[in-house]
Amino acid sequence: MRTIAGNEDPAASRDSAPAGAYKTLITPSAQARLTLALAGGKAAGTAARMLGVGGGTSFPGIVARRIDPRVLQKAAAASDARKVIVTGSNGKTTTCRMLAALARAGGLRVTQNRSGSNLLQGVTSAAVAESDLLGRMDAQMLLLEVDEATVRLVAPELRPDTFLITNIFRDQLDRFGELYSMARKLEAVIDGLPASATAVLNGDDPLVASLAPGASARRLYYGIQAGGAGGQVPEHAADTIRCVRCQHMLSYRAVHLSHLGDYRCPACGAARPPLDVAVTEIRAFDTGSEITVETPEGSYTLQVPLPGMHNVYNAAAALAGQIALSLPRPLGPEQARRALAGVRPAFGRLEEIRAGERQVVLAFVKNPTSYNTTLREVLRRPGRKHVLAAHSNTVVDGEDFAWLWDTEIEQLVPQLASLTVSGTRAEEVWLRFKYAGADPALTEVLPGRLAALDAALTGTPSGECLYIFAGYTPMRELRGIMQRRGWVRPSWEE
Repeated sequence: MRTIAGNEDPAASRDSAPAGAYKTLITPSAQARLTLALAGGKAAGTAARMLGVGGGTSFPGIVARRIDPRVLQKAAAASDARKVIVTGSNGKTTTCRMLAALARAGGLRVTQNRSGSNLLQGVTSAAVAESDLLGRMDAQMLLLEVDEATVRLVAPELRPDTFLITNIFRDQLDRFGELYSMARKLEAVIDGLPASATAVLNGDDPLVASLAPGASARRLYYGIQAGGAGGQVPEHAADTIRCVRCQHMLSYRAVHLSHLGDYRCPACGAARPPLDVAVTEIRAFDTGSEITVETPEGSYTLQVPLPGMHNVYNAAAALAGQIALSLPRPLGPEQARRALAGVRPAFGRLEEIRAGERQVVLAFVKNPTSYNTTLREVLRRPGRKHVLAAHSNTVVDGEDFAWLWDTEIEQLVPQLASLTVSGTRAEEVWLRFKYAGADPALTEVLPGRLAALDAALTGTPSGECLYIFAGYTPMRELRGIMQRRGWVRPSWEE
């Protein structure tokens, strides 16, 4: 544990934010254009919801930015709300939900893009929805989940007070590029932060922890310090296994998830930084974990109501973000416990859905780490598994599916009771299952999502569970079908 360097009075540091300057400098014509953009965006959102073409999570931002490309920048600058960006490969949505719960428990009014619409138009839509026609927000905190490739566009407009990075895993290589390319983009954002801002970094991720060592912003590291929580060798699909400084193979005292853990380079001595927020004990159970966390504000024992080591990391990230915010009053252990206890899974994150006489577990999987982590949680559950696997190659899903060969599908195959494969890449996904040893007699390949869902449910006996592993677009499509059947609420209402 260490003390955060330069932890100045947050109220004093916000005095240097651009809000006051903006309010003084904005011209009448600029204000008129902003008002028109906000009015147009709000109208677009209302129309989208009335016509049933979505929850107004993206279209308002498209319309507003068409009228005024600086609408997000102006609205953010006109607000005294604390601006927080959460980005990274995995865990953004759940971390945001946990951080929002902690902030509300501390007395803050929070605005966020809760639906997970995290590209530029979705981020802008969240600001449009919560601003009045002059660009003012009632919220005291603007919390935005931002796609890691989009954050370089959002950060200069938002000028965040807190910038939180969860992790960097191999993900959509055709869109994001390889790991070091993504790291350089995130590093540029940190380098651009003012000294009054805080970069909250996963100290257990060697690449994330190494970012922007000379930046002006304060740094706050979080991670897991619990002994015996994992092994000492990264899993075969791990990404960052070499020293960022000298490229020598890293040595681990403990590995908790993929390449995340307590690492050290035996060649140059580079090592995990001292942690400001450290999970020191983990007691796992079927539906979550009880964790002990050491922070600069004291020790907490908390219930994480979501299963898996990845959610322990999400909780640690949220606690670190809450500390970086320096809430109006210290958040006591009991407040933090109550806040996290009320967090529920985000849509598609091992979401439990009642589908008539059957249970559905909907799991959004998009890269080797998320797939393998989800598989482990599913395999902990008893009984043979009825599975629907759906993947597509849209722009937001990524066209390169080579990562499927780094998933641990071989662990699932012995427990398969039935398999339905769907999506625009159904044949390629079936090929992966075939090489893993799946029985063709138990398998049906149906590219259409509606036909696949109905067939998979028909093949699942009454009272049993269907597990759906799906990429982003098929997940939204399948959930949309279930929404129309009344099984789930719209994602923007979750």
